Amino acid sequence: MMNPKLLTFLKVIAVPTGYAIILRLFFGVSTWIELFSVMSISFLFCLPTGVGALTIYLSNIEQVRKLRYRLFMPWIPVLIFLVITLAVALEGWACWLMVLPLFLIAASLGGLLGGYFKMKKQSANVYISFLALLPLLMSPIESMVGSIPGTYQAYTFIDIDAPAEVIWSNVTRVREINEAQDKGWLTKTLGFPRPVKAELNYEGVGAYREAIFTNGLVFHETVSEYVHQQKMVFTIIAYPHEIPSTTMDEHVVIGGAYFDVLNGTYELQKLNDTTHRLHLYSHFKLNTTFNFYASWWAKWIMKDIQNNILQVEKQRAEKV
Repeated sequence: MMNPKLLTFLKVIAVPTGYAIILRLFFGVSTWIELFSVMSISFLFCLPTGVGALTIYLSNIEQVRKLRYRLFMPWIPVLIFLVITLAVALEGWACWLMVLPLFLIAASLGGLLGGYFKMKKQSANVYISFLALLPLLMSPIESMVGSIPGTYQAYTFIDIDAPAEVIWSNVTRVREINEAQDKGWLTKTLGFPRPVKAELNYEGVGAYREAIFTNGLVFHETVSEYVHQQKMVFTIIAYPHEIPSTTMDEHVVIGGAYFDVLNGTYELQKLNDTTHRLHLYSHFKLNTTFNFYASWWAKWIMKDIQNNILQVEKQRAEKV
């Protein structure tokens, strides 16, 4: 006969994990994606809150009385859920890295609530059931409110000890970047494509270039404003149908339903007789109900890409 403590432990882990998997499958059904979307606060915050509440409610009261247990025990089913969804390709690594902090915080909050109701005892079943059903109750309301599209800016710069004409030639024509020159640590960690090359067909308004990344990602760029060796503004378009499905997670694909890059700007500023400051701006659009969180990650990613390009341009300009 199985040890009662082991049986309780398995129940505490298995039930919340199963709950999370069932809801993930339910929220992934395309038939009702407008009402129940994975890219929603209802899923990304309410689901792990429910996981945390169930984990603690199903635990022994002796354990529940420990604050550390209520805070961290809910992390175990969340991490198991993570491994399962990665193993069966329900989610991608990049998505999980970005949402994991939110999941862990929400799971701990759910654990505190579950512990409070379990120790209170009165009407505990009702409250825990409500928390478990909260993702299903909230999602239709959230979909009716709708997302609020927002435009954001990522700004980076680098100082280069080289003449303006040399710097500018490396801006307008970024020759092939080998893997050793790629210093984009965040994009590497997330498994995002790395930059390969980007060359203008001529210098001036209306000029065109393809910014080519690995894994088939291409940005189509058209110059909309041009001041020689001073400023270049260009629109950026990425066509989702051109990007292989294995390149990026469907929830973060550029040009998709939730994230798009709009334009970029290079500006070259003279600091002294030998040094110039190269500024790089980009504007991107988010279309989620949790832009307050997604924008933080998007800015971080865009800055990592931009800093990577700038350090390559600096290295090449200063070598001449």
